Amino acid sequence: MTVESTRERLGVLDDDALRLCLAPLGEAQTLPGAAYNDPGVFAWEQEIFFEASWVCLGRSSDLPTSGDHKAVRVGSETVLLVRDGAGLNAFFNVCRHRGHELLETGGCANARVIKCPYHGWVYGLDGTLKGAPRYTEIEGFEPAGHSLTSLRVQEWDGWVFVNASGDAPDFAAHVGSLDALTADHECERLVPVARHDYVVEANWKIVTENYHECYHCPQIHPELCRVTSPDSGTDDPSDGAWAGGSMDLFDHAVTMSITGESGGEILRGLDASKSRQVYYYSLWPNLLISLHPDYVMTHRLEPLAPDKTRIECEWLFPPDVATEGFDPSYAVDFWDITNLEDWHACESVQRGTASRAFRQGPLSMVEGTTHQFIAMVAAGYLQGAVVPAGDLVSGLT
Repeated sequence: MTVESTRERLGVLDDDALRLCLAPLGEAQTLPGAAYNDPGVFAWEQEIFFEASWVCLGRSSDLPTSGDHKAVRVGSETVLLVRDGAGLNAFFNVCRHRGHELLETGGCANARVIKCPYHGWVYGLDGTLKGAPRYTEIEGFEPAGHSLTSLRVQEWDGWVFVNASGDAPDFAAHVGSLDALTADHECERLVPVARHDYVVEANWKIVTENYHECYHCPQIHPELCRVTSPDSGTDDPSDGAWAGGSMDLFDHAVTMSITGESGGEILRGLDASKSRQVYYYSLWPNLLISLHPDYVMTHRLEPLAPDKTRIECEWLFPPDVATEGFDPSYAVDFWDITNLEDWHACESVQRGTASRAFRQGPLSMVEGTTHQFIAMVAAGYLQGAVVPAGDLVSGLT
């Protein structure tokens, strides 16, 4: 697909309006309203921003045992993740006979084989066809030519990523230096202890934009502002498909909680400086990683419609802390309050962007990582492909 043909599909988005998003901070503006509301733009994003990129499908620990199956949506596709003795496999969730889904989207199972519920075709955990009822009667039928269609799959820091289109850049280039920035928190070692699922009546990009700035914090987050300063921290330069930076804890606070106290333990890999900061990163297109001194919280986004996003929020703790009787509520309750405040704001923004009165607005100097994310989106629209933050003009920072 050429840049010209993909721009034709996004004709509702004016090139000059998109270039305003790429101007240096202080001059840059937000995305135009159609980016948040137009069904054609949403469909294009599912194909180019999601199916053609590396999308997070959750934690590797969701499939801990050989035979575990899980069906998860990626853009307009559904992916079947399967654990076998050699590792994790990913297939399109499509039987090679008549196309029936092998597992209902969102479902989980455990079995020694993959069996289509429609006509009973049976596949090994590696995707090879093992049995097709009545097909022994067909001369020349070769099971080897009817294996499940596989996808590229990557495990990183305990999360699972797939690339549905098969032509995304190498995952190492996608994640870039974020790998080093998250290393001391040892995310792969941590275990999920709590999870909340939300459905927010807002575009997925509005959720990420909100996540990346604390300009709004004094207005709607009194609990957060008691433990960290909205004006603190720095934005990190990116060389991959991510954006983010840090915020500092107040002297009395050990972590992000209602009181600032921790019910856990400081992560073992953190030095004195990192144990006083909280880091907020978005890994394109759908994983938000919040690194705290004593736990890690994530938001995994699944766009459902131009104005609706499913958000899976998880809290991860060290295995020696997350033992029987451990209570994560000090972290979970704090962020549930904060999340709900954010979702209310995001839904209001969504309604505003749909108004005939909406115009692109200026970004402030304290919305640096929001600008970085918006610029990635705008550049993606203009170039017809995912554009890592590191490839954007240096004027963004």
